[in-house]
Amino acid sequence: MFLGQYQHTLDNKGRLTIPSRFRELLLADGAFVTQGFDHNLMVLTQPAFERLYERVNQMSLTEPNARLLKRLIFSAAERVDADKAGRILIPEFLRRAAALDSEAIIVGAGDYFEIWSPELWQEQLEKLQDTDANGQRFALLDLSI
Repeated sequence: MFLGQYQHTLDNKGRLTIPSRFRELLLADGAFVTQGFDHNLMVLTQPAFERLYERVNQMSLTEPNARLLKRLIFSAAERVDADKAGRILIPEFLRRAAALDSEAIIVGAGDYFEIWSPELWQEQLEKLQDTDANGQRFALLDLSI
């Protein structure tokens, strides 16, 4: 499970060091990085990506939103493997899509993790700190435990 927040630097080749807690989950089967839904990147293990692939491919090709979702996720997907130093190479087009420069915030999201530019992550944090909005935002979700 991917949990927590970490700040790391990208080197001049676009390599990002993955937190050591995340590496063992990535090293087993490799991973896929793709464009996220909020000007960020999503990194999924191979099994998680395959489950997502199966689910999305069950959607009807005649549904315009299904086609858009396929394009969003799969046209930007790249397989990545961690090197011996625990780094993954983020392709330039994905770095541009997520406004990544020399710093990145790595955020655990349970079954996957996200990569954010520090500026865009700060905007997300401000949203997450708005308790009144969160009450309304999450009211319809079943969070019973």
